[in-house]
Amino acid sequence: MYQIENQRQAASGTSWLGRRGAGRPKVSRNVWFLGINSFLTDISSEMVSTILPLYLLFTLRLAPIQFGIIDGIYQGGSVLVRLASGYVSDRWGNPKGVASVGYGLSAICKLGFLVVRGPFAALTALVMVDRIGKGIRTAPRDAIISLSTPASGLGNAFGVHRALDTAGAMIGPLIAFGILALVQDAFDAIFVVSFCFAIAGLALLLLFVRNPKPAAAEPSDASQRLTVREASSVMSAPGFRLLVFVGGLLSLVTVSDSFLYLSLQDQLGLSVGFFPLLFVATALIYMVLAVPFGRLADRIGRAPVFLAGYVVLAAAYATLLLPDYSGLQVVVTLVLLGAYYAMTDGVLQALASSLVPPELRGTGLGLLATATGLARLVASIAFGLAWTLWGLQASLALFLLGLVGICVVAGIAFRRSPMLGSNV
Repeated sequence: MYQIENQRQAASGTSWLGRRGAGRPKVSRNVWFLGINSFLTDISSEMVSTILPLYLLFTLRLAPIQFGIIDGIYQGGSVLVRLASGYVSDRWGNPKGVASVGYGLSAICKLGFLVVRGPFAALTALVMVDRIGKGIRTAPRDAIISLSTPASGLGNAFGVHRALDTAGAMIGPLIAFGILALVQDAFDAIFVVSFCFAIAGLALLLLFVRNPKPAAAEPSDASQRLTVREASSVMSAPGFRLLVFVGGLLSLVTVSDSFLYLSLQDQLGLSVGFFPLLFVATALIYMVLAVPFGRLADRIGRAPVFLAGYVVLAAAYATLLLPDYSGLQVVVTLVLLGAYYAMTDGVLQALASSLVPPELRGTGLGLLATATGLARLVASIAFGLAWTLWGLQASLALFLLGLVGICVVAGIAFRRSPMLGSNV
């Protein structure tokens, strides 16, 4: 259905941005503009997500159980529509249009917080719509990145995008807490500023990002659109089914950042005011390492780098189990967490993109995101329950053992796979 955009760009020689030179990876204009779009959007979303617990619990005075329900929706609501949005973008050949709907929904919800101030049901619906917007945009956005990039440069392209995306995730909380430092309880101001960043990101997407061009010889009438049965064949792509299975298993033993940071706070006795800085520090490391690890994955193989990232995550868990936790160990833990994200997030999307045919790219990426997202949701619930029953240290040790075991099994399975065992 799609013709990879970089082939057309390479022929003209005029549509590439970034460094030029022999042997140096180039990044298409779509990737740069989508990266800037994500930078602005993440500033917007992280401004809200950082202060949302304070706003809901202390300003609107929700009960803890009510906040727990909303937080669960905020963390996992987006997985419900990712597969569907990927399929729709493939069926209509318009990933930009589908992604724009998602970005638009999330932007409107930022203003919604100014209006919806009381009823729990209305707040829950507002958060659900915001997360649905995130779920709608993710798969088609990643499909545009992959379809605008040569196969040999997928790791670098996703690394560039994730670096810009993470820079926004780092700056957003700083802006929010800066506003609160200047004006106490200025939540309305945060929602307005967040909306402005979201609209700027949407405008950039609409004005500058281009849909990958369909193949010239391909019929464009409705009868040729992708069917559900054809979309389901994505699981038959060599190596993709194994990747989805392994990605889901690894996500099942991945502890959410919030729990890890609570562990850090518990062991060091950090004040609440320093808690957001843990998120910022991890985002900084991720931003710095995303492109180098993306390029390394393109050079030596994406599957090995992806699995190595989970080995790094296991090392991060191990540091939290060491006795007499110190400030130096905090730095090591945060560096390991940032490196884990740099080695797995964009690299996984690049690896999946190299396995799925272009006409099923959105569907495949949406399916992978749904599988890993649901597994992470289950992992969060399981870890919270384990913490309640057996305590923090025992829960971390249990997840560490599970992670090490699955890494070993995944390594063996990848080596035996003709596609994943090669330098993809």
